[in-house]
Amino acid sequence: MKARPGFHNHIVAALLPLCLALFGASALSAQDAAKLDDLYTRLKSADAGAAGRIEAEIILESGKSGSASLDLLLRRGTEALAAGNPVAATEHLTAALDHAPGFTEARAHRALALFGAGETGPAIADLAIVLEEEPRHFVAWSLLGAVLEETDQPERALAAFRRAAEIHPHIAEVNAAIARLTQSLEGQAL
Repeated sequence: MKARPGFHNHIVAALLPLCLALFGASALSAQDAAKLDDLYTRLKSADAGAAGRIEAEIILESGKSGSASLDLLLRRGTEALAAGNPVAATEHLTAALDHAPGFTEARAHRALALFGAGETGPAIADLAIVLEEEPRHFVAWSLLGAVLEETDQPERALAAFRRAAEIHPHIAEVNAAIARLTQSLEGQAL
């Protein structure tokens, strides 16, 4: 299923900075995993100022790929996304996944690129894998919400956005989507 071009471009633009910042692999050391667990726990109850600092720490910890070639492919993919070329981004990110299928951030970025290209089915498939590997990936939950909203599944979109907000309560785009969808769905019930 292809997405409607106008709406998804807005969502991709809103989520791109978050996705570009989360730059890492799923293979973390036990110490890194424990630190991430602590950061995610603190993120849930942090105020807006602290949440920004904690998010930056999560980004730093998630950014430990340990492979220069994977870093290069991910960087090329994210640069192509930033330049508005989701097809080139998909090619670079697919190359990274060919070498390391468990590279969660490459898969998350590829989901964003696929959605940007209007390929919602493959984007959802990648997001399912990302969320299975890292259920706290708030950007993946946010993107899933956007994809589901775009494909006229507002109840499921709202659930995905709420899951993102449970993990990271201070993402403005997510909170706006929750308010919009809640109002829309409540309006239909009347």
